[in-house]
Amino acid sequence: MYATARNPRCRHSIFLVTLASAALAGPAAAQSASFGADIVSRYVWRGIDFGESVSVQPSLTLGAGGLEAGAWGSYSISASGADANENDLWVTYSVVTSSGASFSAGLTDYYFPAPDSELGFRHSEAHTLEWSLAFSGPESFPVSLFAGLVADDDKPMYLEAGLPVALVDDVELGMHAGMVTTASAFYGTEGAALVNLGVTAAKDLEITDTFALPASVAYIYNPDQDRAFLFFGLSLAP
Repeated sequence: MYATARNPRCRHSIFLVTLASAALAGPAAAQSASFGADIVSRYVWRGIDFGESVSVQPSLTLGAGGLEAGAWGSYSISASGADANENDLWVTYSVVTSSGASFSAGLTDYYFPAPDSELGFRHSEAHTLEWSLAFSGPESFPVSLFAGLVADDDKPMYLEAGLPVALVDDVELGMHAGMVTTASAFYGTEGAALVNLGVTAAKDLEITDTFALPASVAYIYNPDQDRAFLFFGLSLAP
C-alpha cells in the first residue's frame, strides 16, 4: 500500500491491540501461536508493486478458537524501496461449517514506517483501517471470495475471487481476479477498475526427506496500470 491518501478516524493500533489482547486472554490450552517469514522477489499487493525490490515479510499469529490476531510486515532490502515498508496489525474471526466451508470477518490496520516519515507510530494519520469479509469454499466448491473496505474519504472496496484450477506434477495451479469499485487515491484508480488478474503455481520444494520449503510463482497483470509482474516467493517457518 502506498502511504498516501490516509485519513483514519481513530487510534487504530491501540484499538486493535486492546481488542486482540482481551479476546485471546483465555485458557492457554485453547490458544495457538505461529511465526515465519516470506522472501519475495517483489512485494506485489492487489496488482501494485511496492518498493520495486526484493522484500522480506515476517509474520506473527496468535489464535484462540475461531479468533486470530497478528502482525505482518514487509521490508525492502533496498534503501530506495524503504518508503514502501509496512507493518500491519490485524484480527479475524472465522466460522467453519460442517461441509468445510469457512466464513470470516476481519479488521486490518495498515501502518507504513517509512524512514523519512514525520508521522510516528502513535500518530493516527500514520494508519489506515480496512474492514473485510471472506469466504472459502469446501472441496466440492473450492472458490474463495474476498471483500475489503478501506476507511478513507473515497471508501474504496476491493473485491477478489480465486479458484484452484489444476494439480500437475504436485504443482497447485490457481487463478484470481480482483477489482476496485470506485475512484480511489489509495489504489490510484480513476473509477471502477480491474487491478489484479493472475495465475499462481505453488509447490513444496523438498530440501531433505523431512524438510521442505513452500514456494510459489505468480504472473500478475494490472489492467488499470497496464503493468505485468512475474513474482517468486519462498516461505520460512519453524
